[in-house]
Amino acid sequence: MNLRSLVPFSDGGTLARSTPFQMLQREIDRLFDEFSRSPAGLGRSALFGLVPTMDVKETAKDIEIAAELPGLERNDVDISVDDGELVIRGEKKAESEKDEKNYHLAERSYGAFYRSLPLPRGVDASSIQATMAKGVLKVTIPKPARSDAKKIEVKEAA
Repeated sequence: MNLRSLVPFSDGGTLARSTPFQMLQREIDRLFDEFSRSPAGLGRSALFGLVPTMDVKETAKDIEIAAELPGLERNDVDISVDDGELVIRGEKKAESEKDEKNYHLAERSYGAFYRSLPLPRGVDASSIQATMAKGVLKVTIPKPARSDAKKIEVKEAA
């Protein structure tokens, strides 16, 4: 069977000279591009709108986390330490106005979110501090004290 009969020639016939894997890769890339540009619930806002973006940086004494949580108040966010992980969860509730507006575009996301980050061994959970201002959550985690390596003497077996 001729490959040209199966492939549309949108680019002047170069697809017919591509390997099947190159064609598949181009199609996958096209689908992801199309998906990320689609409006109202199918694009980036639906995929990433409720997953807070974070910056994690390290200083000499602390690990600092900044998470963007636009539209949330500090009471909407819950932070805990569970099994060696810092867990940040919350919910952005839809505004409950009863109006009869006809929306032409709705890209704001509502719902619950959850993020967890592994903590270094030895972190004291009671020393973790969190603040929130202007939709940015800042969590400061003091680094645990490094334990010195202990040399163990090897003795002659009896």
